[in-house]
Amino acid sequence: MAPKLRILHIGDNIKYNHDVYARFSSEFEIIQPSAEERQREEFMRALKERRWGDFHAIFRPFWNTGGEMGRWDAELIPLLPKTVKIMASAGAGYDWADVDVFAQHGIIYCNGAAASSESVADMTIFLILSVFRHLAWSHQAAHSTNPQAFADAHKNSPLTARNPRNHVLGIIGLGQIGYTIAQKAHAAFGMRIAYHDLIRKSSDQEARIGGATYHDSLESLLANADCVVVATPFAGKTLLTLERFRQFKKGARFINIARGSLVDEDALLQVLDEGHIVAAGLDVHANEPYVHPRLARHPRVMAMSHNAGGTVDTHIGFERLAMENIEGFFLNGKALTPVNAHLLKSRSSL
Repeated sequence: MAPKLRILHIGDNIKYNHDVYARFSSEFEIIQPSAEERQREEFMRALKERRWGDFHAIFRPFWNTGGEMGRWDAELIPLLPKTVKIMASAGAGYDWADVDVFAQHGIIYCNGAAASSESVADMTIFLILSVFRHLAWSHQAAHSTNPQAFADAHKNSPLTARNPRNHVLGIIGLGQIGYTIAQKAHAAFGMRIAYHDLIRKSSDQEARIGGATYHDSLESLLANADCVVVATPFAGKTLLTLERFRQFKKGARFINIARGSLVDEDALLQVLDEGHIVAAGLDVHANEPYVHPRLARHPRVMAMSHNAGGTVDTHIGFERLAMENIEGFFLNGKALTPVNAHLLKSRSSL
């Protein structure tokens, strides 16, 4: 019998999918570094020493643990054994993992966005309602226990509040999460969907979200959307600058459920104060865990603590999907949610 492939399990023990883990651990040999070994310097030392020998995959089933070594970058990734072919991790974003460097070393990186799409989309629906109905203004006034603030919100917030129905929801990035947002917004609110992405969806996919309108340029989307949702990964630079915010339709709403680093927060404050953008919903922030103090106090900003994907259902899905990605790759020849497969293909064609 051939020896089992070896999996480096970083982070806590399995909590939810015990049946899947029983199968997974019967298929592969699992190696689990200690908490001390996961600290960056010790982790890198262990890789240099080949403390765990050759292994074939890296498995991170939880977002809250397993990231103690910090960013997976050009300093860390080259230390991995040449046998490593896949890393499967919890989490939807991957700004902590340099997927280009993974691809340079022939390693597929898989994230957990598919497991969090339902939870993130639900939070986005809440934020859509918040920005159209000025719920932050009403919420802050009620919690102030100040009768003048209450009376002001009661009287004046409805003067610019709108129902979302028939408004254009512009989504930047129509991946798994963006598409689920579109489905819910169209079904629940009767919103018209527009989107910008590098790859256009099929006509059937567009039809399933009310005949969505594709914009091949970001400028075109911003100029035509009544509410813009950012649902695209961070690609190393700020996407929403003051120049970009100026391209929004006057009176539009703005929501960010992707990454805070995509947004110039001072520019957002400027266009909010000018009234060019009338309300914002922010689940993510540029300097987490610190929130921009003026955004936190702004009566037309609904701010959350990066909890859009934060449900038990998401954590169950993250854990399961990480295992199934590795199983799919080694046992069926195809990972389920690869992020950088196109980069590996482009390198192999050189």
